[in-house]
Amino acid sequence: MSMATTANEQPHAADSHDLIRVQGARENNLKDVSVEIPKRRLTVFTGVSGSGKSSLVFGTIAAESQRMINETYSAFVQGFMPTLARPEVDVLDGLTTAIIVDQERIGANPRSTVGTVTDANAMLRILFSRLGEPHIGPPNAYSFNVPSVRASGAITVERGAGRTKTEKATFTRLGGMCPRCEGMGSVTDVDLTALYDDTKSLNEGALTIPGYSMEGWYGRIYRGCGWFDPDKPIREYTKKEKHDLLHKEATKIKVDGINLTYLGLIPQIQKSFLSKDVDSLQPHIRAFVERAVTFTTCPECDGTRLSSEARSSKINGRNIADLCALQINDLADWIRDLDQPSVAPLLATLQRTLDSFVEIGLGYLSLDRPSGTLSGGEAQRTKMIRHLGSSLTDVTYVFDEPTIGLHPHDIARTNALLLRLRDKGNTVLVVEHKPETIAIADHVVDLGPGAGTAGGEVVFEGTVDGLRRSGTRTGRHLDDRATLKPTVREPSGVLPVRGAATHNLRDVDVDIPLGVLCVVTGVAGSGKSSLIHGSVAGRDGVVAVDQTAIRGSRRSNPATYTGLLDPIRKAFAKANGVKPALFSANSEGACPACNGAGVIYTDLAMMAGVAAPCEECEGKRFQASVLEYHLGGRDISEVLAMSVTDAEEFFGAGEARTPAAHAILQRLADVGLGYLSLGQPLTTLSGGERQRLKLATRMAEKGGVYILDEPTAGLHLADVEQLLGLLDRLVDAGKSVIVIEHHQAVMAHADWIIDLGPGAGHDGGRVVFEGTPADLVAARSTLTGEHLATYVNR
Repeated sequence: MSMATTANEQPHAADSHDLIRVQGARENNLKDVSVEIPKRRLTVFTGVSGSGKSSLVFGTIAAESQRMINETYSAFVQGFMPTLARPEVDVLDGLTTAIIVDQERIGANPRSTVGTVTDANAMLRILFSRLGEPHIGPPNAYSFNVPSVRASGAITVERGAGRTKTEKATFTRLGGMCPRCEGMGSVTDVDLTALYDDTKSLNEGALTIPGYSMEGWYGRIYRGCGWFDPDKPIREYTKKEKHDLLHKEATKIKVDGINLTYLGLIPQIQKSFLSKDVDSLQPHIRAFVERAVTFTTCPECDGTRLSSEARSSKINGRNIADLCALQINDLADWIRDLDQPSVAPLLATLQRTLDSFVEIGLGYLSLDRPSGTLSGGEAQRTKMIRHLGSSLTDVTYVFDEPTIGLHPHDIARTNALLLRLRDKGNTVLVVEHKPETIAIADHVVDLGPGAGTAGGEVVFEGTVDGLRRSGTRTGRHLDDRATLKPTVREPSGVLPVRGAATHNLRDVDVDIPLGVLCVVTGVAGSGKSSLIHGSVAGRDGVVAVDQTAIRGSRRSNPATYTGLLDPIRKAFAKANGVKPALFSANSEGACPACNGAGVIYTDLAMMAGVAAPCEECEGKRFQASVLEYHLGGRDISEVLAMSVTDAEEFFGAGEARTPAAHAILQRLADVGLGYLSLGQPLTTLSGGERQRLKLATRMAEKGGVYILDEPTAGLHLADVEQLLGLLDRLVDAGKSVIVIEHHQAVMAHADWIIDLGPGAGHDGGRVVFEGTPADLVAARSTLTGEHLATYVNR
């Protein structure tokens, strides 16, 4: 009997579940949002930065999907997993498994590379352990994270019937780690004069390392160890005393009856500072490391991180370090030419992984590239690789601006990948601002109408054509096209760059004009960041604002991050004749019940913790006595609840006039953050808001040249207009602005463009055009020129 469904039969009940229903979502600034999202379709969520897109997609839909999956595990397993609270929502129906591909940087561990995070390195190690000549051992013998181990001693051998025999045995395990640099690829040389002042004794504060005060734990350890006199100047130490101070290995000691571990200054610095990625350190510690420590390529492994044994084993004349240093598209070709039936399944899997890199536009990377150096866009696409060949269907893929950091030439490629995931029967949810990606959507959800408290509502839901006709802010700006400026500014001078050869640059000579808005562009991987960050950033008077995410806990807010709270606290203290520390929720003024957090957290083991507003301070974070002090008729909690716009007016005139605070607030308003409240936790800000908050903070730094690395990241089409206005004001104030950017609106607005290419990796690294935007459009000689001409309808 045929199982085919006839025309008059009822559809199967299982086929009716074709929507994800959200009712009454209230995460962050969402205002009882209700939407219906079609399954197995591509839905784009758009709206101004801070309108609630991420709160709906990531904070509600994806978070609840992950929480429900976690609850399928036993309580014992859940105890080892992150605890997720149920989102603030009335009904969530029709959810499927969510796979999140966000912009979070891949961990900046110095041992982590592109190869290790994508498993390509693991497959190469297996390949060499099977085919490498000479054969040196298992896959671990090719791993730069595994040290060689040798041990010898007595072992007991059972001979049966209760008889045993003790024999001497030697155990050896070969690892691939270079013994000199311990698999880091670089060795360090420490400048001792940066560690201490040798004219002083320890008790006089000789140590100049951040955090090593004599009043703290380090002081107790170094003063109480007994190996040197803490009252004797360091220059008078004997050779042994200096060795103990600087180089002594970990040794157990007892100080004031407490068991402690003593470690010499240099191994202690290596353990606490140098084992981490330098860029992830706090600014004052990073400044110390850059001043005190010199990093040089390891002379033994020549920066490959591998032992001599691992480098000696080769396949077709190449060792594993040679292959990891190749561009991935070249490595894919090399693997394709390797005909070895004995490892055919392994080669096929490795080939698929490498081809996915090329397909996604990352063929210019190499497997030995440290993962911490990848941009947010590169990191996101690297995470996408493991999903491209997946056989899973009916999965919800959630993407956070997948086109970030992409040249217009590369966006079409990413769009094709999103459509391919959808066509396999998956639901694809994309948070995006770029019109090119909004255009391919099957369904669009537009949030707004404004940002922060002025947003959090669905202002449009439907097709792309419907969005164009809707009259919403996104709809009005969707077909916006910036026009070329009729006149451009004349440069006041040049910043010469000669012989730039960082990464893939090929002895680039270029003059960067000063006193104008200069845009450096080119396809992803063409060498833009290498040119500017490698040859311009770091010079005197240059302020570089890069893509690194701002860090902050739930105690951090715009007031603490920008330094605004300092002049506010001082103004309150002066007006009331008390200490400034009283007006900090992280110091003396904190509510004793919640320690200044404003909420009481109850830990429920493997279940989600509960956060309830503090009853004592009613969520205001301060002691009641502190709230009796006023400035301009407001207490400190009322000031922190103000928006930037209100606070700018409050501190600009009258009794509360505070010029230092007003200047910071003016910069926040300039970057379009007038709606933010001063005390809003940083953890609740969107990516675009964080980007602009960092920009406002760095603008305060003294300098004549500002470098901005993709400032449009996370910005809505309407926000880009405001950013262009800010860039113009900076230039008109006499500053030179260099912008690394792919956004055509910024290119069209530039006074001068430097275009790198023509391709990525070893196909790039050259200046293919320098001149005005009008000349670039007229010439159409580069990929950028073609796309910019199309954008401005020329």
